[in-house]
Amino acid sequence: MKSKIAVLIPCYNESKTIEKVVKDYKEALPEADIYVYDNNSTDGTDEIAKAAGAIVKYETKQGKGNVIRSMFRDIEADCYLMIDGDDTYPAEDARKMCDYVLNENVDMVIGDRLSSTYFTENKRRFHNFGNRIVRWSINTIFRSKINDIMTGYRAFSYSFAKSYPVLSKGFEIETEMTIHAIDKNFTLKEIPVQYRDRPEGSVSKLNTYKDGVKVIKTIATLFKEYKPGLFFNLISLLVFIIAAVLAIPVFVEYMNTGLVPRFPSLIVACILLVISLLLTVTSIILQVIVKKNKQEFEILLNLINITKHKND
Repeated sequence: MKSKIAVLIPCYNESKTIEKVVKDYKEALPEADIYVYDNNSTDGTDEIAKAAGAIVKYETKQGKGNVIRSMFRDIEADCYLMIDGDDTYPAEDARKMCDYVLNENVDMVIGDRLSSTYFTENKRRFHNFGNRIVRWSINTIFRSKINDIMTGYRAFSYSFAKSYPVLSKGFEIETEMTIHAIDKNFTLKEIPVQYRDRPEGSVSKLNTYKDGVKVIKTIATLFKEYKPGLFFNLISLLVFIIAAVLAIPVFVEYMNTGLVPRFPSLIVACILLVISLLLTVTSIILQVIVKKNKQEFEILLNLINITKHKND
């Protein structure tokens, strides 16, 4: 059965906070179905969530990306509100975020922590630094103006949820879905939301360095996959510059003396020039494929919307 609003809460060992989170969002959105997806918790998170009135489901594959994949596949709703189970996002903005999806046809509403209280509330300074680096990287590469790339507080339309191909398994999922939304021209709306640090006794599952490396790798991978023309042309340019640095002195010496005494440099330069040319050709071919995939994605979106209207 399809619900108008589904509140999605991925959880792993959040027994300290899950009861409050469920009750806060039931009060803020009394008509919504509250789903808690337990991801192999060992502290009784699922039982506490059930007692608080949530619909509890289970995902045995570890990782937030795996949980979100199951949520989007299993649940039918007009609006999906995704939050964390750690009580860091107050429920006061929930209604506004859902209204943008339901009444103004926004595909993704992004709860922007970084423009409000995040940098003062978050006590992990490397997280703050990492957020700034990720924001700068994505906005530069994808020519966007998103303030908070990695927020876990978002609202989605039916079209986005049912067409989004979840590839990441862990916390890098937020970065992936932001890039996907920008690239596929979904309608985005960013609103400042309040953020508070975890309450005492609640422990973050995010490893600053390990998960930070995963996010950076995800950005590099998605840069290659979503913008292969720019990605491979940049590498081609770099290789060409190295080839020119090696070849120009040899060429100048040949013009002055008629001799080519540094054959190894000339050979390496020629090889690099061929590689540069091949990278350029690769970028052209892959960019054509990406354009074709975007055309097919638009057809998929149309089919999803037709199905949604029939169900309504």
